[in-house]
Amino acid sequence: MKIVVLDGYALNPGDLSWEGFKELGEFSYYDRTSKEQVLERIGRAEAVISNKVLITREILEACPQIKYVGVLATGYNIIDIEAAAEKGVVVCNIPAYSTSAVAQMVFAHILNICQSVQSHSESVMRGDWSKSRDFCYWNSPLTELDGKTMGIIGFGRTGQKTAQIAKAFGLNVLVNNGNRPKEVNPELGCYVGFEELLAKSDIISLHCPLFPETEGLINKDSIAQMKEGVILINTSRGGMVIEQDLADALEQGKIRAAGVDVVSSEPIREDNPLLKAKNCFITPHIAWAPLETRARLMDIAVQNLRSFLEGHTINNVAG
Repeated sequence: MKIVVLDGYALNPGDLSWEGFKELGEFSYYDRTSKEQVLERIGRAEAVISNKVLITREILEACPQIKYVGVLATGYNIIDIEAAAEKGVVVCNIPAYSTSAVAQMVFAHILNICQSVQSHSESVMRGDWSKSRDFCYWNSPLTELDGKTMGIIGFGRTGQKTAQIAKAFGLNVLVNNGNRPKEVNPELGCYVGFEELLAKSDIISLHCPLFPETEGLINKDSIAQMKEGVILINTSRGGMVIEQDLADALEQGKIRAAGVDVVSSEPIREDNPLLKAKNCFITPHIAWAPLETRARLMDIAVQNLRSFLEGHTINNVAG
């Protein structure tokens, strides 16, 4: 089988190996592929591996030899799933590989906001502590998590892992799963309606896929229902947030601070309003990027294709 990786650099900038794929067929690799290069680079490949390169109906029609598309991510909105199903193309994603890493990033942002570790360290290095008249000092409010309430919107694997960590910090956990209510282990949290979660949470963390019903979920209307001084964390999808509304709420102090690892257009555009918003902390979509996490992704991606070749497909999202 001819196998092509269209944009492998984000997964493997050089610290992992493609040997697992090479063992499965004739292998071609590209760091990045523009939309103008897609057809040429696919060529006669029967297995196409993509992270963010779009595989549209037009591409599938122009390359009828494609039998398999592997997505190097959990989300698979880059693939025209309906067209793939019509044409009998198997599409496999990578579920649950980044659960621990994303939950870890949630609390990296929360602790950064609540403890200001970096800014205090930088202040010490500037000599501010040396000049203090007291044995200690702080330059921003500090917040104890114990006893606060965390609202988790979306309660799949990552939401549940986040709840486990929240409980360890002594947080009360409220859960909402949109229009997909599910039974919640009482040891992890309490299921409530969306409006109740907004009204009662000191911290809100987003863990939903980007569906039509979750696009723009956080907007001026939902923000108005939140507690004064709430903290918002988004490690899910940038499209869930109307960014200008969030920026306005940060400037007004309605939202105390936001920690986001995802934005609506990536890489972030220079005119994104969050870049100038007060108390907004942005990381460049790296929650999934620890070495251990990426190695797990690579292993699952190889196993997906190997299973397909052996006739027992796993993680197929095309029906």
